[in-house]
Amino acid sequence: MRLICTLLFLAMTGAAETAGRVEYVGGTLEALKSGSDGSLLTADLQVLTVQIGKRETAVPYSRINLVEYGQNSSRRIVMAVVVSPLFLLSKSRRHYLTIGFRDAEDRQQAMVLRVDKKKVRALLASLEARTGLRVMYQDDEARKSGRG
Repeated sequence: MRLICTLLFLAMTGAAETAGRVEYVGGTLEALKSGSDGSLLTADLQVLTVQIGKRETAVPYSRINLVEYGQNSSRRIVMAVVVSPLFLLSKSRRHYLTIGFRDAEDRQQAMVLRVDKKKVRALLASLEARTGLRVMYQDDEARKSGRG
């Protein structure tokens, strides 16, 4: 039932199309450069596509074995020093998605992507529906943001 509801949600919102802009933070894929921008495409029913720069990596959903979401928050110290001490009261949150999978040679691989906070919920719902896996959350703050 949950899977059906998730798929209906994705169909109505168009969230299955793209997860928007991402940044490749790191992982085991040597062909991808850390800090590079790209996009994450979830429209295909069989394959998750990560486009970083001119490189395109296709990962079959059936080979994904880990979907983890977390946040990293940091105080805006530089802005507080330069502009106003009020920036010390605000936090900057960055949203990270870790995808673990087995490659074509059956080796374990991983990608850590910084994702758009506005598209996190739809992305996580899409990945749960397509992989059949439950998203693992790094902490309660990530769970709140990812589940709403």
